[in-house]
Amino acid sequence: MRAVRRVIAITAALALVAVAALLIWAQARGRPQDLPWTRLDLAQPVGLFTGRKLTALGDDAPRCRALLTDAGVRFTALPALRPTGAGSCGYDDAVRLERGGAGAIPFAAPVPGVACPVAAALALWEWHVVAPAAQRHFGARVTRIDHFGSYSCRRMYGRDAGSWSEHSTANAIDIAGFRLSDGTRITLAGDWNGAPAKAAFLREVRDGACDLFATVLSPDYNAAHRDHFHLDQAQRGTMGWRACR
Repeated sequence: MRAVRRVIAITAALALVAVAALLIWAQARGRPQDLPWTRLDLAQPVGLFTGRKLTALGDDAPRCRALLTDAGVRFTALPALRPTGAGSCGYDDAVRLERGGAGAIPFAAPVPGVACPVAAALALWEWHVVAPAAQRHFGARVTRIDHFGSYSCRRMYGRDAGSWSEHSTANAIDIAGFRLSDGTRITLAGDWNGAPAKAAFLREVRDGACDLFATVLSPDYNAAHRDHFHLDQAQRGTMGWRACR
Protein backbone atom coordinates (compact mmCIF):
# COMPACT_ATOMS: atom_id res chain seq x y z
CA MET A 1 0.00 0.00 0.00
CA ARG A 2 2.82 2.40 0.83
CA ALA A 3 4.41 1.70 -2.52
CA VAL A 4 1.14 2.43 -4.31
CA ARG A 5 0.73 5.75 -2.50
CA ARG A 6 4.28 6.65 -3.43
CA VAL A 7 3.62 5.94 -7.11
CA ILE A 8 0.44 8.04 -6.99
CA ALA A 9 2.31 10.92 -5.34
CA ILE A 10 5.10 10.80 -7.91
CA THR A 11 2.60 10.67 -10.78
CA ALA A 12 0.69 13.67 -9.40
CA ALA A 13 3.93 15.62 -8.94
CA LEU A 14 5.00 14.90 -12.51
CA ALA A 15 1.60 16.00 -13.79
CA LEU A 16 1.90 19.31 -11.91
CA VAL A 17 5.38 19.84 -13.31
CA ALA A 18 4.10 19.15 -16.82
CA VAL A 19 1.24 21.63 -16.45
CA ALA A 20 3.59 24.28 -15.05
CA ALA A 21 6.05 23.72 -17.90
CA LEU A 22 3.25 24.01 -20.47
CA LEU A 23 2.01 27.24 -18.90
CA ILE A 24 5.48 28.81 -18.83
CA TRP A 25 6.19 27.67 -22.39
CA ALA A 26 2.92 29.04 -23.79
CA GLN A 27 3.21 32.36 -21.97
CA ALA A 28 6.81 32.79 -23.01
CA ARG A 29 5.79 32.36 -26.65
CA GLY A 30 2.74 34.59 -26.29
CA ARG A 31 0.50 31.78 -27.52
CA PRO A 32 -2.55 31.30 -25.29
CA GLN A 33 -3.97 28.93 -27.92
CA ASP A 34 -1.39 26.36 -26.80
CA LEU A 35 -3.10 26.05 -23.41
CA PRO A 36 -6.04 23.66 -22.90
CA TRP A 37 -8.09 25.99 -20.69
CA THR A 38 -8.04 29.19 -22.77
CA ARG A 39 -11.10 30.06 -24.85
CA LEU A 40 -11.04 29.28 -28.55
CA ASP A 41 -10.56 32.27 -30.83
CA LEU A 42 -10.72 31.62 -34.58
CA ALA A 43 -8.65 34.77 -35.16
CA GLN A 44 -5.66 33.14 -33.43
CA PRO A 45 -3.17 30.82 -35.16
CA VAL A 46 -3.63 27.10 -34.64
CA GLY A 47 -2.40 25.94 -31.22
CA LEU A 48 -1.72 22.65 -29.52
CA PHE A 49 -5.30 22.33 -28.25
CA THR A 50 -7.18 24.07 -31.08
CA GLY A 51 -8.43 20.78 -32.51
CA ARG A 52 -9.88 19.59 -29.21
CA LYS A 53 -11.55 22.95 -28.63
CA LEU A 54 -13.12 22.81 -32.08
CA THR A 55 -14.51 19.33 -31.43
CA ALA A 56 -15.93 20.49 -28.08
CA LEU A 57 -18.04 23.09 -29.93
CA GLY A 58 -20.39 20.22 -30.74
CA ASP A 59 -21.85 20.78 -27.27
CA ASP A 60 -22.35 24.53 -27.75
CA ALA A 61 -23.85 25.43 -31.12
CA PRO A 62 -24.67 29.09 -30.25
CA ARG A 63 -21.05 29.72 -29.26
CA CYS A 64 -19.82 27.99 -32.41
CA ARG A 65 -21.94 30.23 -34.61
CA ALA A 66 -20.82 33.28 -32.63
CA LEU A 67 -17.17 32.34 -33.23
CA LEU A 68 -17.80 32.10 -36.97
CA THR A 69 -19.50 35.49 -36.97
CA ASP A 70 -16.72 37.12 -34.93
CA ALA A 71 -14.13 35.74 -37.36
CA GLY A 72 -15.97 37.24 -40.35
CA VAL A 73 -17.07 33.87 -41.77
CA ARG A 74 -20.31 34.14 -43.71
CA PHE A 75 -22.75 31.27 -43.28
CA THR A 76 -26.40 30.33 -43.31
CA ALA A 77 -27.84 28.41 -40.36
CA LEU A 78 -29.83 25.46 -41.72
CA PRO A 79 -33.20 24.27 -40.37
CA ALA A 80 -33.04 21.19 -38.19
CA LEU A 81 -33.40 17.90 -40.04
CA ARG A 82 -34.82 14.84 -38.27
CA PRO A 83 -36.04 12.29 -40.83
CA THR A 84 -38.82 10.04 -39.58
CA GLY A 85 -37.70 6.47 -39.00
CA ALA A 86 -34.09 7.24 -39.93
CA GLY A 87 -32.39 5.98 -36.79
CA SER A 88 -29.60 8.30 -35.64
CA CYS A 89 -29.71 10.42 -38.78
CA GLY A 90 -30.31 14.15 -38.89
CA TYR A 91 -28.94 17.34 -37.39
CA ASP A 92 -29.99 20.34 -35.34
CA ASP A 93 -27.24 22.92 -35.85
CA ALA A 94 -25.76 22.58 -39.32
CA VAL A 95 -24.56 25.59 -41.31
CA ARG A 96 -23.72 26.26 -44.95
CA LEU A 97 -20.60 28.32 -45.57
CA GLU A 98 -21.19 31.22 -47.95
CA ARG A 99 -18.83 33.06 -50.29
CA GLY A 100 -17.31 36.33 -49.21
CA GLY A 101 -16.15 37.62 -45.88
CA ALA A 102 -13.21 35.81 -44.37
CA GLY A 103 -13.88 32.66 -46.36
CA ALA A 104 -12.11 33.18 -49.66
CA ILE A 105 -12.25 29.64 -51.06
CA PRO A 106 -15.70 28.47 -52.19
CA PHE A 107 -16.86 24.86 -52.21
CA ALA A 108 -18.07 23.30 -55.42
CA ALA A 109 -21.83 23.32 -55.89
CA PRO A 110 -23.93 22.10 -54.29
CA VAL A 111 -22.31 23.67 -51.25
CA PRO A 112 -22.68 21.20 -48.39
CA GLY A 113 -24.30 21.89 -45.05
CA VAL A 114 -22.03 20.76 -42.22
CA ALA A 115 -22.13 20.67 -38.43
CA CYS A 116 -20.86 23.96 -37.04
CA PRO A 117 -17.62 22.53 -35.54
CA VAL A 118 -16.74 21.14 -38.97
CA ALA A 119 -17.36 24.56 -40.52
CA ALA A 120 -15.12 26.26 -37.95
CA ALA A 121 -12.34 23.76 -38.62
CA LEU A 122 -12.73 24.19 -42.38
CA ALA A 123 -12.28 27.95 -42.00
CA LEU A 124 -9.04 27.51 -40.05
CA TRP A 125 -7.89 24.83 -42.50
CA GLU A 126 -8.38 27.25 -45.38
CA TRP A 127 -6.54 30.13 -43.72
CA HIS A 128 -3.64 28.33 -42.08
CA VAL A 129 -3.13 25.21 -44.17
CA VAL A 130 -4.68 25.05 -47.65
CA ALA A 131 -4.05 28.60 -48.89
CA PRO A 132 -0.41 28.80 -47.65
CA ALA A 133 0.38 25.33 -49.04
CA ALA A 134 -0.92 26.29 -52.49
CA GLN A 135 1.26 29.40 -52.50
CA ARG A 136 4.33 27.40 -51.43
CA HIS A 137 3.95 24.61 -53.95
CA PHE A 138 2.40 26.38 -56.93
CA GLY A 139 2.52 30.14 -56.35
CA ALA A 140 -1.23 30.17 -56.90
CA ARG A 141 -4.50 30.60 -55.01
CA VAL A 142 -7.04 27.87 -54.37
CA THR A 143 -10.24 28.96 -56.12
CA ARG A 144 -12.44 25.96 -55.36
CA ILE A 145 -12.59 22.94 -53.10
CA ASP A 146 -14.20 19.86 -54.65
CA HIS A 147 -16.04 17.48 -52.35
CA PHE A 148 -18.27 14.43 -52.16
CA GLY A 149 -20.68 16.03 -49.70
CA SER A 150 -21.36 15.92 -46.00
CA TYR A 151 -24.77 14.70 -44.81
CA SER A 152 -25.65 11.13 -45.66
CA CYS A 153 -28.01 8.96 -43.61
CA ARG A 154 -25.88 5.81 -43.45
CA ARG A 155 -23.78 3.62 -41.23
CA MET A 156 -20.00 3.43 -41.51
CA TYR A 157 -18.87 2.15 -44.91
CA GLY A 158 -22.51 1.87 -45.97
CA ARG A 159 -23.06 -1.31 -43.97
CA ASP A 160 -26.50 -2.55 -42.95
CA ALA A 161 -25.50 -2.71 -39.26
CA GLY A 162 -22.91 -1.25 -36.93
CA SER A 163 -21.96 2.27 -35.88
CA TRP A 164 -23.53 5.23 -37.60
CA SER A 165 -21.22 7.32 -39.75
CA GLU A 166 -20.43 10.89 -38.70
CA HIS A 167 -21.94 11.76 -42.09
CA SER A 168 -25.33 10.76 -40.67
CA THR A 169 -25.31 13.96 -38.58
CA ALA A 170 -23.43 16.20 -41.06
CA ASN A 171 -20.45 16.02 -38.70
CA ALA A 172 -18.11 15.03 -41.53
CA ILE A 173 -17.13 16.11 -45.02
CA ASP A 174 -15.30 14.29 -47.81
CA ILE A 175 -12.78 16.40 -49.75
CA ALA A 176 -12.04 15.22 -53.30
CA GLY A 177 -9.68 17.88 -54.67
CA PHE A 178 -8.77 21.48 -55.33
CA ARG A 179 -8.84 23.97 -58.24
CA LEU A 180 -6.13 26.65 -58.48
CA SER A 181 -6.12 30.16 -59.95
CA ASP A 182 -3.70 29.10 -62.70
CA GLY A 183 -6.09 26.41 -63.92
CA THR A 184 -4.38 23.52 -62.15
CA ARG A 185 -6.66 20.78 -60.86
CA ILE A 186 -5.51 18.53 -58.01
CA THR A 187 -7.46 15.41 -57.10
CA LEU A 188 -6.95 12.73 -54.48
CA ALA A 189 -7.80 10.04 -57.03
CA GLY A 190 -5.27 11.18 -59.61
CA ASP A 191 -2.51 12.97 -57.73
CA TRP A 192 -1.95 11.30 -54.35
CA ASN A 193 0.85 9.29 -55.98
CA GLY A 194 1.27 11.60 -58.93
CA ALA A 195 3.52 14.55 -59.74
CA PRO A 196 5.80 15.44 -56.78
CA ALA A 197 4.42 18.95 -56.20
CA LYS A 198 0.78 17.80 -56.22
CA ALA A 199 1.50 14.79 -54.01
CA ALA A 200 3.44 16.96 -51.54
CA PHE A 201 0.62 19.53 -51.45
CA LEU A 202 -1.98 16.87 -50.71
CA ARG A 203 0.08 15.40 -47.88
CA GLU A 204 0.70 18.83 -46.40
CA VAL A 205 -2.98 19.73 -46.31
CA ARG A 206 -3.78 16.26 -44.91
CA ASP A 207 -1.24 16.69 -42.11
CA GLY A 208 -2.52 20.19 -41.35
CA ALA A 209 -6.08 18.87 -41.11
CA CYS A 210 -4.94 16.52 -38.34
CA ASP A 211 -4.41 19.55 -36.07
CA LEU A 212 -8.02 20.68 -36.59
CA PHE A 213 -10.29 17.65 -37.00
CA ALA A 214 -10.95 14.76 -34.64
CA THR A 215 -10.67 12.31 -37.53
CA VAL A 216 -8.67 12.57 -40.75
CA LEU A 217 -8.67 9.58 -43.12
CA SER A 218 -6.71 9.66 -46.38
CA PRO A 219 -5.62 7.28 -49.18
CA ASP A 220 -2.88 6.06 -46.85
CA TYR A 221 -5.59 4.60 -44.59
CA ASN A 222 -7.44 2.18 -46.87
CA ALA A 223 -8.84 1.70 -50.35
CA ALA A 224 -12.21 3.15 -49.35
CA HIS A 225 -10.50 6.55 -49.00
CA ARG A 226 -8.37 6.35 -52.14
CA ASP A 227 -10.13 9.33 -53.69
CA HIS A 228 -10.89 11.64 -50.77
CA PHE A 229 -10.04 12.98 -47.33
CA HIS A 230 -12.64 12.15 -44.69
CA LEU A 231 -12.69 14.95 -42.10
CA ASP A 232 -14.94 14.85 -39.04
CA GLN A 233 -15.36 16.16 -35.50
CA ALA A 234 -16.36 12.96 -33.72
CA GLN A 235 -16.63 13.32 -29.94
CA ARG A 236 -15.06 10.30 -28.28
CA GLY A 237 -15.72 10.44 -24.55
CA THR A 238 -13.69 12.15 -21.85
CA MET A 239 -10.31 11.16 -23.32
CA GLY A 240 -11.25 12.60 -26.71
CA TRP A 241 -8.80 10.44 -28.65
CA ARG A 242 -8.12 11.57 -32.19
CA ALA A 243 -7.39 9.68 -35.40
CA CYS A 244 -5.03 10.84 -38.16
CA ARG A 245 -4.51 8.07 -40.71
